[in-house]
Amino acid sequence: MGGQDKALLSLSGRPVIAHVLERLRSQVDDIIINCNRNAESMAVFGHRLVADPSPDYPGPLAGIIAGLPYCRHEHVLVAPCDMPFLPVDLVTGLSALMTEDIEVVISHDGSRLQPLVMLLRRSLEDSLRDYLANDGHKVESWCMSRQFAVARFDNAQAFINLNTLAELKDAEEK
Repeated sequence: MGGQDKALLSLSGRPVIAHVLERLRSQVDDIIINCNRNAESMAVFGHRLVADPSPDYPGPLAGIIAGLPYCRHEHVLVAPCDMPFLPVDLVTGLSALMTEDIEVVISHDGSRLQPLVMLLRRSLEDSLRDYLANDGHKVESWCMSRQFAVARFDNAQAFINLNTLAELKDAEEK
């Protein structure tokens, strides 16, 4: 995205993150935004902002770690800021598979896993810290190291993430 903050780029006249928040707001009690830059712009959304604990921003797992201490429920939804069309029944679908033995429920869009859209136990914070401290960075690999389940949504369109300006333009046209 040319160094631009994906969350703040315009999609249908609103920041991409506004679309994500709209999808999630009715599904969760609280929203915490991992924000390592542009905090003033992100503050307008009215949610708690947390920054990565490490100054080198080692990726999404660090963002999850940053937010977990502020979560008040045992089950925590994780979703990226660049998926504006997430399912309106996302939490219901993920929660249906969360059992006493399952620690993480990963989304599947019908074509592939979407490991950055997951429901996890807040108590996994130490596991995440250990994984990151041992040079683990792949979200999917960490998820697979836990007791996990996969929730199928069979809706690849709902999991489109906007990683390029061309993808943003395509989403604008839909």
